[in-house]
Amino acid sequence: MSHEYNFWVYIVTNRNHSVLYIGVTNSLSRRTWEHREGIRASFPSDYRCKKLIYYEYYRDIRDAIARETQLKKWSRAKKVALIGRVNPSWLDLGVEVLQDR
Repeated sequence: MSHEYNFWVYIVTNRNHSVLYIGVTNSLSRRTWEHREGIRASFPSDYRCKKLIYYEYYRDIRDAIARETQLKKWSRAKKVALIGRVNPSWLDLGVEVLQDR
């Protein structure tokens, strides 16, 4: 019997969009809440990265980790272009994600 798993690669930013933090999680709603509360990861907390602006869904953790690694190697310009295609106004997507909590 196979199990279906859920993983997300996501990008959060700070209020003035000067920092982009890329992560992977198995619970996007929990992780979004943790970023907003400043819990766990020190880098996003230090830079007040609380605004979820991008995410992708994966069923296999290996695929999610590979994508996270790929995105982290990209230039800022390439990351900004990716975000702009899906979320051109850089709206906080955390509002819809947190409704799942």
